[in-house]
Amino acid sequence: MPQPPYVTQAAIAPERPLDPETFPGNLEFTRDLSIRFDSAVTFFVGENGSGKSTLLEAMAVVARLPITGGSLNEIDVHLGLAERSLLAESLRLSFIRQPKDRYFFRAETQAHFAELLAQRRADSDFGRDPYANYGGKPLHEVSHGEAFLGVMQSRFRSGLFFLDEPESALSPQRQLTLLALMHDRVRQGATQFFIATHSPILLTFPGATVFTFDYGPLETIAADQTNHFQITRDILNHPDRYWQHLAAPAKRTRGKKKSSAADSQDPEFD
Repeated sequence: MPQPPYVTQAAIAPERPLDPETFPGNLEFTRDLSIRFDSAVTFFVGENGSGKSTLLEAMAVVARLPITGGSLNEIDVHLGLAERSLLAESLRLSFIRQPKDRYFFRAETQAHFAELLAQRRADSDFGRDPYANYGGKPLHEVSHGEAFLGVMQSRFRSGLFFLDEPESALSPQRQLTLLALMHDRVRQGATQFFIATHSPILLTFPGATVFTFDYGPLETIAADQTNHFQITRDILNHPDRYWQHLAAPAKRTRGKKKSSAADSQDPEFD
């Protein structure tokens, strides 16, 4: 695995501390946040709400990319999301050098992005083919997964790329296609990926660094030790064990009602 060609560290600036009582300072990973990146591919994994997308978004914004996703060409485009990253205001990135190209792929805004390209095609003043760098055809005319992959294959060359849950519209086979694409770009030595994901398939990328957000302060973890990997492996190998719990009637409690915290807990599988 090549060394990171661009970003080597992310940390909270001492002069811009976060309030631990309010968002995003109340996210556990932000406490004394200072992490180094030692490989060209870094994954952020964790449960929903753990903050992995919050950190990825902030890093993209600090790298001067639009919070809603896209390239520097979309820096003034509004795609329906909040236009401010509070974490970015306190986050600092250490660069070895600046990339010539950079892009923030944000799965939740791709439908808005497809509409933006359609508007550009209808604008006679735009002056060029808006689909040239995004698969060559309108993204509304292909499936959701094909649109995702078309953007990735056409747009990801050399540079710095942030991807937020890119697997959300990709079949397992297409996730393998994405892995092959990433491997080809990384081995050339001028590309770096940061990816927030739930996909155990993507986590198999050889030599990648995986940070887990599930245990408070960020720490690295082997891909096969992540909850995502282990749950996926175990339910595929032993579905009957899981379905004994999943299909069981909800437990009824006698006496006082269970606390809301207990109600919200997921069942545990041994």
